[in-house]
Formats: sequence, structure tokens, C-alpha cells
Amino acid sequence: MRKAFCLVLCGLVCALSLLPLLPAAAESRTPAPISYVPFDELPPVVEGQHHYLMLCVDLWKSKPRPDGIEPPTGAGGRRRDLYGNTDGIVLVTLDTRAHRIMLTSIIRDALIHKPNGGTGRINYVYNDYGAEELCRTISEHIGVRIEKYILFDFTQIANIVDYLGGVDVDLKSYEIDYLRRYAVPPGSVRSSTGHDLRASGHHPEGTYHFRGHSAVIYMRIRKAGGGGDFMRTQRVRTVLSNLADKCRNVTWDEAQALVNNVMENNNSTNMNLEEMLDAASYAFSLRDCTIEELRLPPDGAVQPINYLEMAAQEVDWEACRAAMADYLQNSFLVIDDD
Repeated sequence: MRKAFCLVLCGLVCALSLLPLLPAAAESRTPAPISYVPFDELPPVVEGQHHYLMLCVDLWKSKPRPDGIEPPTGAGGRRRDLYGNTDGIVLVTLDTRAHRIMLTSIIRDALIHKPNGGTGRINYVYNDYGAEELCRTISEHIGVRIEKYILFDFTQIANIVDYLGGVDVDLKSYEIDYLRRYAVPPGSVRSSTGHDLRASGHHPEGTYHFRGHSAVIYMRIRKAGGGGDFMRTQRVRTVLSNLADKCRNVTWDEAQALVNNVMENNNSTNMNLEEMLDAASYAFSLRDCTIEELRLPPDGAVQPINYLEMAAQEVDWEACRAAMADYLQNSFLVIDDD
């Protein structure tokens, strides 16, 4: 159970690191009209598939966005970032018919059709319109009805990692140098012999134990050792894999305790305890399956663009919906194979 929940809850919020390696050059121009499907025209959710949107704002501490407010603006009517931008956007699909767990990450700077009819970046929607509207907006662009969400900040992710007992990671010398320059909290990263990474002296490559705060810092490294976002993605997966390895056998009571911890460590959610326990039971039934991943947009369906003084990505959303439909349709192929 914890194996599934570690992957579903911890890594998701660091999904901002699952960005594709995109071309650097961006043309300043008006984007083409954006293709989307109105929410009321979307097909019903396939039986046995359960979709949960996991979001992470780009803040260590964030206040929940109040319901029913207008988009926050400042001088001259310009938008204001009061509640954080969702740079981590991952859809978790638990398919109890086909025995699959699927993670779909969405790039943070994709241009979308906004709730007010305009064009803007997807990671601004929560701050401007709220999480419910973000669920609706993503649904309309990827062709899947999404109604449930959980939103975290970095501190809440760190708390969940700490609840799971921290995580062991093998560090390279350049990662050690980066973490020391970043000044991770004293005592939060220790070698297998108990040596504090912040202490003086030589720090060899090898296995180090991370507390939650420093684990988040490690997962977000991209300017050390080369590789950029590709290596950042690999670091996220390393942490998730190592957490999963240490959490293979738990009782249902322990699973419920983990659910309670998640309920205490989120910025906002529209899921009540009963719905969270339902999700836990689905994850429990899928605890032995392999985690599958999809990135939207797929290769060849995105172009960098400068629009309204924003660096963004122009996305072929029709290609995204086709990729998503094919991804979910594989469930039927699995069932047929069985």
C-alpha cells in the first residue's frame, strides 16, 4: 500500500521536474486557436478507472485560495501571484479493472484556453481561478473528466517524506557540492556512517539518508552535473523507487494512518476522508503493479513561444487527447490479454 502511495503522493508534487527537453529558441507571435472539448461534451469516465489530480504550488508555505473570489490583480489590472503557481501537475489514474497505475504529467508552461475565454499558461489557472476550474480546464484539454484533486506545497511534501522515515539516496560528488552550497539544514543529510553533510571534512560519494526538506531540495536539482531537467527527473524517480523499496509490506491500519497524514498535509482538496480511503483501497489492490508514465504533450506536439511577455509552450492538444486516449485504451488490451 505504501509502495503505491509513495509513488502517487510524494513524487507527484515534484512533477515539475518531469518537463521535456524543449528547444531553446522561442518565436514572439500570437498562438494559433487552442483546441479543447467543452466539459459537458466529454465522455463519462471508463468503469474501473479513477482519476485524481495531484498539484504542487511553487512555494514552501502557501495559503489556500479562497473559493468564489475574482482573479487577483494589481496595478494596471495585471495578475498577481498570491496563492502560488502549480508547477507540479500530475494526473493519477488507478485502473482496478486492468490492474494499472498510470501517472500523466503535464508541462507547467503549456498554453491553454482559460476559464475566462482567453489564452494563458496552465500553471496560472489555480492562482487565478481555483483548483476546481483547473480540474475542468485540464479535463477539457486532455479529454478526460477529472473531478478530484489534492494540492500540496513543498513543506507538505517534506512532511510526508518524513512520515515515511526519510529516504536513502546514492550521491555523486557534484550533488554533494551542490547540496552543501545550497546549505541544506544541519543533520538533514547524513552518510551511511552517520556523518553530517554540513559538517567539515571530506564527504565521499555514497549512500546518504535524507529528511524530507532536503529530499525535496535534492529532487529539484537541475544545475549540477549537467543533464538539466532530464537529470532532475531521474533524481525524482530515484527517491520514489527507494521509498517504494522500503515500504513494501504494511497493514491496512498503517495504510489508514498514512491517509490521515496526507489529509493533514495538504493545502486543499475536495476529497473527504471516505473518498481518500476509497482511493487507498484502490491503490492497495494495485500495490504489486508497475507504475506507468505518460508526459503531455508527447514529442513533436509542442513548440516554444513568447506570448504576452511570457515564455510558454504552444501545444497540439488534439495530439495530446489522442495520446491520452491511446494510453487509457491499453486497459482494454490488458483485459483482453488476461
